[in-house]
Amino acid sequence: MKLLFVFAGAAIGAGAFGLATTPSTAQAPTAGAQAFGQCRACHTLEKGGRNGIGPNLHGVFTRPAASAPGYTYSPALKKAGLTWDDQTLSTYLAGPQKLVPGTRMPIGVADPAKRAAIIAYLRAETTK
Repeated sequence: MKLLFVFAGAAIGAGAFGLATTPSTAQAPTAGAQAFGQCRACHTLEKGGRNGIGPNLHGVFTRPAASAPGYTYSPALKKAGLTWDDQTLSTYLAGPQKLVPGTRMPIGVADPAKRAAIIAYLRAETTK
């Protein structure tokens, strides 16, 4: 009897810590949406959305760097000659100041998996 009680307690304990249940896909935000959360402080994604501290990122893929309408870019990014694609975004996000010394973007994303999640999320959200 004691063994059954311990086993039942372990099952309840696992559920309490989220190990025995899995949230539905609709309830759990994607890894990219979570990773992009820190970016939302400066950037918007909606088509025709406002620029913030950083430019609106809708349509970012395949457009030249420093070309979002109505945003004032650093001279360094204007002169960089970059076109945004997966690789360029990954390199830039890994170290904005390394790729474009003098850019105004102060925050990088060191974790390659997090960068990849952000880029996948950007592609899904900004090419609609």
